[in-house]
Amino acid sequence: MDDCIIENHKKYQERVKLFHEFGYDVAKERDFIIEKAQPIKGEILELGTGKGYFTVSLAQRGHHFTTVDISKEEQKFAHMNIQYLGLESQVSFVIDDAEKLRFRDGSFDIAFAINLIHHLDQPFKVVDELIRVVSKEGKIILSDFSKKGFELVGQIHKNEGRHHSSGKHDLMDIENYLLSKNYRVEKDCTDYQGLVVVHKGSC
Repeated sequence: MDDCIIENHKKYQERVKLFHEFGYDVAKERDFIIEKAQPIKGEILELGTGKGYFTVSLAQRGHHFTTVDISKEEQKFAHMNIQYLGLESQVSFVIDDAEKLRFRDGSFDIAFAINLIHHLDQPFKVVDELIRVVSKEGKIILSDFSKKGFELVGQIHKNEGRHHSSGKHDLMDIENYLLSKNYRVEKDCTDYQGLVVVHKGSC
């Protein structure tokens, strides 16, 4: 196996361990999201690959799916983690703009956007795109850090000499936006994650 792939996965594991030391169990939080998203079937989209924390979780559970990110550099780390785990046949990596996705209307049965909302300049536009590309009876799973989660991530970044920036809209703003469009929305949370499940068929 390529040394770069091995080194990348080592860094990934170190990062997961660091979050755990601060009280955030990556595996546990991802398990919570996946459990609340059940059943997960049909065509699956992950929007916002990032370094691949959720990508790895979905792939390890045997799902085949498409994952999208605007940053080729960020997605490269996730791709190498999938290569390390030998799960390449399950994941299609796509570089695209979340505000104007290339996919046809109704292309997916379920879509995930995990810890993405706070990175977006135009979150409502992105949510509209998710609504467009998910089938009429499909669902959208949105999750982002809670207040406690943001504090934890901010602390980790500060210790590393960095700043964790976030946009002006949060998950509650997105929830209210979806309710204004008459979608049925289910909410849940852990100490560190907020979760919204949007059922398109109930619009």
